[in-house]
Amino acid sequence: MLLLALDTATPAVTVALHDGSRAIAASHQVDARRHGELLLPAVDRVLAEAGVKLGAVTGFVVGVGPGPYTGLRVGLATAAAFAAATGAPVHGLCTLDGIAYAAGQAGLDGPFTVATDARRKEVYWARYADPRTRLTEPAVDRPAEIAERVAGVPAVGAGALLYREAFPDVPDGMPEHQSAAALAALAAEKLAAGEEFPPPLPLYLRRPDAQVPANYKVVTPQ
Repeated sequence: MLLLALDTATPAVTVALHDGSRAIAASHQVDARRHGELLLPAVDRVLAEAGVKLGAVTGFVVGVGPGPYTGLRVGLATAAAFAAATGAPVHGLCTLDGIAYAAGQAGLDGPFTVATDARRKEVYWARYADPRTRLTEPAVDRPAEIAERVAGVPAVGAGALLYREAFPDVPDGMPEHQSAAALAALAAEKLAAGEEFPPPLPLYLRRPDAQVPANYKVVTPQ
């Protein structure tokens, strides 16, 4: 097994190569505006550090979100292109699940919430029974609207840090953004157990910011 994992659903541009037991190379940069510029060089660095060619990868793992439209599609399109070029399969995973798994690696156990920044004063979030068991479907909401639903359990992620009034219990040392190394470790575990993966399709949860205006005036000749 040789998995190349990548995720661009959060401000982190994160890539890792996993051999089924551990991450043998990884790259992690936080820049919410440069996903397209940073991702392919990060892949090149990870493969070079491991001394591996892209054709040797047996599977690709990609975070499907939820995440902002522009950043999220960079990782998904790249994974799809790699799969088309090599013939290796693409395995989709919820980005929130990767962060939850990373929180477990950092020592968090028991019920908790994962919340990432969805902009527009909202968060993408889900509740977890433990680092491997999600209790709710991913959703996007204003923090104040879900404060009662997430009360009483710790929270991790950039959204939890940003809206402490709704998420007062944020343990120290927990992941803020996605980690491709954790995402790859989760995928390796699921593959070994024969578990199903969600399709590698974007989980937007809301319409993109850029839309064709309604009732616009036609100024070109008919």
